[in-house]
Amino acid sequence: MALETTADAPADFAFAVGDWHVRHRRLRDRLVGCTDWIEFPGEMSTRPVLGGFGNVEDNVLHLPEGPYRAVALRSFNPQTLQWSIWWLDGRAPGQLDVPVVGSFTDGVGTFYADDTLNGAPIRIRFTWLTSDPENPRWEQAFSEDQGASWETNWTMDFTRAPSQP
Repeated sequence: MALETTADAPADFAFAVGDWHVRHRRLRDRLVGCTDWIEFPGEMSTRPVLGGFGNVEDNVLHLPEGPYRAVALRSFNPQTLQWSIWWLDGRAPGQLDVPVVGSFTDGVGTFYADDTLNGAPIRIRFTWLTSDPENPRWEQAFSEDQGASWETNWTMDFTRAPSQP
């Protein structure tokens, strides 16, 4: 049973609702000058929750060393007009990543968080590019210098999966 989306729900992530094929590109190593990209396929399915003030994205990532599942949980704060995005990786089911927080402007969603990588502080940036809602793109970048420079280390290109009867 699909629950109704409220009329005042934000439409920022409406493009993501549905089923998708994903082409992943990920740097083998991060923030060490690596230029070796690993490519692999995946699937994503996104459904609204919280009356449209949130959504859940279910993923299968087919890494060369074997597939795994992951979930993105997004919620919208109507007071701040910002989204929070959490990542839960099936390989570490007891660890919910720190949320990235941000918003959309002119079809580009930008979300930030402070975290650590190998014990060192980093800044994380997620970017959603939605100018073509039938082929959106997601990018992840890390910064070691509080955002003065960024290393894009993961991209995801989406194509809508055919409708099932």
